[in-house]
Amino acid sequence: MIEARFKLDYPGFTLDVDLSLPSSGVTALFGHSGSGKTTLLRAIAGLERVPGGRLMFDGEVWQDENVFLPTHQRPLGYVFQEASLFAHLTVRGNLDYGTKRRPTNADFSNIIDMLGIGALLDRKPDRLSGGERQRVAIARALLTQPRLLLMDEPLAALDLARKREILPYLEQLHETLKIPVLYVSHAPDEVARLADHIVALDAGRVVAAGPLAETLARADLPIRLGEDAGVVLDATVAEIDHTWHLARVEFPGGSLWVRDEGHPVGKRLRVRVLARDVSLARAEPSGTSILNHFRVTVRELADDAHPTLLLARVEAGERSLLARLTRRSAAALELAPGVDVWAQVKAVAVLG
Repeated sequence: MIEARFKLDYPGFTLDVDLSLPSSGVTALFGHSGSGKTTLLRAIAGLERVPGGRLMFDGEVWQDENVFLPTHQRPLGYVFQEASLFAHLTVRGNLDYGTKRRPTNADFSNIIDMLGIGALLDRKPDRLSGGERQRVAIARALLTQPRLLLMDEPLAALDLARKREILPYLEQLHETLKIPVLYVSHAPDEVARLADHIVALDAGRVVAAGPLAETLARADLPIRLGEDAGVVLDATVAEIDHTWHLARVEFPGGSLWVRDEGHPVGKRLRVRVLARDVSLARAEPSGTSILNHFRVTVRELADDAHPTLLLARVEAGERSLLARLTRRSAAALELAPGVDVWAQVKAVAVLG
């Protein structure tokens, strides 16, 4: 486990956290701007010295009342918002710098192939796109063979096209890396695609933490996600409808029709269902354009951001969905915990 306890006072802001994080998979540090995400990441890296803080990594003390390992002695890699490559060096030169920083037995060619930068090795940074520069920065961090990878909003400086370019590489890292990753972001779509575990921060404090699917399914999640409220489901492609370019994906206790993105039958993938795209009905829907409808049980009702609205957490088999609806509709349907209803989910609204 990663155990972090920090309290740091700034004028108008206090970071006060006490966390135990898994030492595997991707943990997202999530919150709005100014919530303390980057400050916490810098404290873990040793870039921000926190008097009286404590940091343990897999049983090793990196900081306590007697010990403070400086950043260069902590076996970690750090990827910043900006790639911060050396402009006078080629891509290969930047990567060589990473290996010189710490003696390494890293598989150079495997990392190059994994991040798709083999054709870029002789280019200078000014001849790279933003996404290419960030992939080189990630490769440089990995070539130091870190035991912990820290990523501070690595997509924040990129436009939408460059984000779409780099996200598949980050997903591949998620599947391939055997080291824990702490990923700072304020973008729910990135978190939904990449994270296994989430820590939600607000005003320097942890307001929610836990496995991603369970935490996002909370109707009372303190961080207001607005239109981005929704759940993440781990699913498997069960069927392809080539006529209508659809795929049916199964999750424990149910299935959904989604757009066919070319994944083969048996492929495991992650889908995101937004609360705004789930509707509820007392009777089984008929004569509707919405492909997905199935029985669910209401488990929880909670206030939403606007007094007109509420969020309903419903159970579909072994998984939960969130539905956003007006209080008037909830009253008309006589919704309450334990009531069985029908849920409708738009196929086009399920995100891969």
